Amino acid sequence: MTQPTNDKPTPLLALRALLGGTLMGLANLVPGISGGTMLLAAGVYPKFINAIGELTTLKFRKASLLVLGCVVAAAFAAIVLLAEPVKDLVIHHRWVMYSLFIGLTLGGVPVVWRLIGEPTKPMWVATALGFLGMTALAVAQMLGPGDATNEGFAFMLLAGLAGAAAMILPGVSGGYLLLVLGVYVPILAAIAAFKDALKATDTDAILSIGTAVILPVGLGVILGIAGVSNLLKLLLAKFPKPTLGVLLGLLLGAVVGLYPFQQGVAPTPGDTFKSQTVTLDAEQNLILEETGKPIDPEDYPTQTFTPTPLQIAASLGLILAGFLLTLGIDTLGKDRKAKR
Repeated sequence: MTQPTNDKPTPLLALRALLGGTLMGLANLVPGISGGTMLLAAGVYPKFINAIGELTTLKFRKASLLVLGCVVAAAFAAIVLLAEPVKDLVIHHRWVMYSLFIGLTLGGVPVVWRLIGEPTKPMWVATALGFLGMTALAVAQMLGPGDATNEGFAFMLLAGLAGAAAMILPGVSGGYLLLVLGVYVPILAAIAAFKDALKATDTDAILSIGTAVILPVGLGVILGIAGVSNLLKLLLAKFPKPTLGVLLGLLLGAVVGLYPFQQGVAPTPGDTFKSQTVTLDAEQNLILEETGKPIDPEDYPTQTFTPTPLQIAASLGLILAGFLLTLGIDTLGKDRKAKR
């Protein structure tokens, strides 16, 4: 990757970094949008990647620190402020959001295809492998037990690692990987709850949510950006077409796990949910009998349903809108003169 020629920290550079970071934060809340594509559109992608490389080798330049600081701060603010409304939209309007996610995901295909250039046989083999791998992961997620839960420090660390690795590359969505891993809504819910706990200065809730979700995911993000991004940079430098082929396959296979016509279905009293019996409390709310823990709508298992003709038409329109949105943002990035 070519080193950026402008080494001076300027207000325009800070403004672009803040814009790119905000878009990147939104991208990681919405499965299908690539954080890398957002940084590319803002014109700071090359500087961001080079800044990561410099920081991991203990090289500190003012311009690099400015870019990293602005991008990270803006992305963090966007995630904290918008996690709850995005989560609510996914829970209560799942087929609408998933249709949009499909379009946003497919919009990343031209981004990766342009980076590939002239296709080769190894690239096509890598594409097939990426597609089959992502399809298998998506199918396993859909066919898995509806009351499964992906919890634990190690799994949340893996989720943060995967999400961070994906956010670095244009066209690959970290939010989608979290969705397929089954931790997308739980992480958004944890961020919203952590924010509420901070406002209420609830120390117990802060420690509980922080150690269970925020710490492992945050640590995974740091490791993913610092380690996996450098590994991917190396692979792109030595094996560019096969590496991009895998990314293309991942994008195409991602759509399999985003079948839109599904919805959360509340369990009924007497059902077994998360290895416990479902019952009702005095206010007729669903709870787990053994622990008394309430069952939130975000935890409901999902089931497919038969869409109406109007829903099918609306879904296709949303897919097209999402595709054009990602394509439009990528088009903005084509005008940037910074070399990748």
